Amino acid sequence: MQLPVHREGLPIIAGFLLATALLWFLWAPLGLLGGVLSGWCIWFFRDPNRVPPDTSGVILAPADGRLLPIVEMPPPAELAMGNAPRIRISIFMNIFNVHVNRIPADGTIIDTHYRPGRFFNASFDKASEHNERLSARMRLDTGEELAFVQIAGLIARRIRSTLGRGETVHRGARFGLIRFGSRVDVYLPPDAEVCVSEGQHMTAGETVIARLSGRNAPVAPGSSDSDEGTAR
Repeated sequence: MQLPVHREGLPIIAGFLLATALLWFLWAPLGLLGGVLSGWCIWFFRDPNRVPPDTSGVILAPADGRLLPIVEMPPPAELAMGNAPRIRISIFMNIFNVHVNRIPADGTIIDTHYRPGRFFNASFDKASEHNERLSARMRLDTGEELAFVQIAGLIARRIRSTLGRGETVHRGARFGLIRFGSRVDVYLPPDAEVCVSEGQHMTAGETVIARLSGRNAPVAPGSSDSDEGTAR
């Protein structure tokens, strides 16, 4: 059974509710404040269902939030994907966005790597290089590779991921979250066509951020070039 909130949030929500009950016992106005904070905590950890578009050869947003400037950068060195620059799609999650992260495409996880670091504001470009992060290298079903990176932000202090080496994953599936306010970067395969622009709002598991080139994209039976994958 899918809970309306992410399981990682349950202990924190329970702590907020317990503190609220204690505050109500001490002084009602404090209890009211605690109730508001508890409501926000429940809302923060919300985990809505998402429906990936039924379109082949696309890469989906792994996070909700605002798209930062699109640049070309080498993937994280710890993933051993080489020094050649790739298009990097960066999504900034503020404290009001859904923070559950989702797999961007079908494939297999080749490697994951956690690296401790700083806690700069996740909207800053230097956050990709210096902040605490958890990186994943993935081989798509087409044979191409991409990387996606969970990055802690200014007040985020915990990255959670369920990914394991050799695991087969499917686009739109949940794989983790970051608390509280953070960012996810995606390093696209060469020749992928970007479908989004700076400032656009992303919906994890639904918004198409890129399309694979025609020679590499799998063709689903009955599909056509006019198929569109859009955010819901």
